[in-house]
Amino acid sequence: MIYDRLQNFPDSGSESLFLWAPRQTGKSTLLKALFPQALVFDLLLSDEYERLRARPSLIREILLADPTIAVVIIDEVQRMPELLNEVHWLMVNTGTKFILSGSSPRRILRSDTNLLGGRALRYELFPLVSREIPDFDLMRALNNGLLPRHYLAKDARRMIASYVGNYLQDELIREAQIRNVSIFSKFLVSVAFSNAEMVNYTNIATDCGVSSNTVKSYFQILEETLIGRFVSVYQKRPKRRVIQAPKFYLFDVGLVNHLLKRGKILYKSESFGHAFEHFIYQEIYAHSHYSGLDYTISYWRTASQIEVDFILGEHEIAVEVKASENISSRHLKGLQAFMEEYTVKKAIVVCTEPRARMVDGIHILPWQDFLNQLWDGKLMS
Repeated sequence: MIYDRLQNFPDSGSESLFLWAPRQTGKSTLLKALFPQALVFDLLLSDEYERLRARPSLIREILLADPTIAVVIIDEVQRMPELLNEVHWLMVNTGTKFILSGSSPRRILRSDTNLLGGRALRYELFPLVSREIPDFDLMRALNNGLLPRHYLAKDARRMIASYVGNYLQDELIREAQIRNVSIFSKFLVSVAFSNAEMVNYTNIATDCGVSSNTVKSYFQILEETLIGRFVSVYQKRPKRRVIQAPKFYLFDVGLVNHLLKRGKILYKSESFGHAFEHFIYQEIYAHSHYSGLDYTISYWRTASQIEVDFILGEHEIAVEVKASENISSRHLKGLQAFMEEYTVKKAIVVCTEPRARMVDGIHILPWQDFLNQLWDGKLMS
């Protein structure tokens, strides 16, 4: 199956760029398709890595020998941050366009490395979204996750287990120089249990047998390696007292399934509801970046437990996600409370009802209709 990826760097022109994405999201395949004539240096290849590590100047010598090379891709650039000095010189002195891709900006951000003086644009690639998949299958996405190989698999459980073991655990442990492997593994499971919930550092620290500061440092590792991200609380001029704790989402629903040992997700089950909300978040987050709008995504929760799942932008769109075929008044309380405090362009319940309808100014939208409006550019207009 060929996916029509939505990330295509429309504003890059002749500019160099960074493309960051977790492993197996398809960044190498995308770059080769968009830049078929580019010279590629893949730092995952041991011989390529060793040659350039021994002589970083080799890349300069190759390009100076052949002035016809206009575009260069360096894949997994975070493995060799010192190459960026050579890249910077070549960008300035030869006008070569560089595509610098990697699965983690952490090592570069934490080193004293040359960051190219702001000369490279920054992009991210995410797991597949519904608009990129012909004949999109919701239940397949919720069970397998949306990494391309996983989504396509008839049974992705072994693939996901290998991904978690070889990448999430082993590689992150090496990169962050974590000494206690078992504690970090426990931490990943605790993160999965609190996925899409308010983060309680103390509780997670107790579960893992470490300090709250250690847990916070582990969350920072997940953020800096693109494995997850925080969703902050919306609290602009609140009348009601709001909760301050952020939520945290892992970058793909398939990883949560594996870490929680959910088994097969069945329609209308409790795990379906959790995975469904996570999926909708993935779509919204990807749209924010792919569309170029880069609107903020936050959530709203009061001390009296009234909540709205997602607030998009400056209280422009309020979205509640409910895995229900029968939305009733009790499902609308959070949105109604939010609308009492803020003026919104649209208040939406994303659900599994078969047809769209309107109740007291709130749009009740089947998830298919919501995603069509999102990707057609109608939601934020």
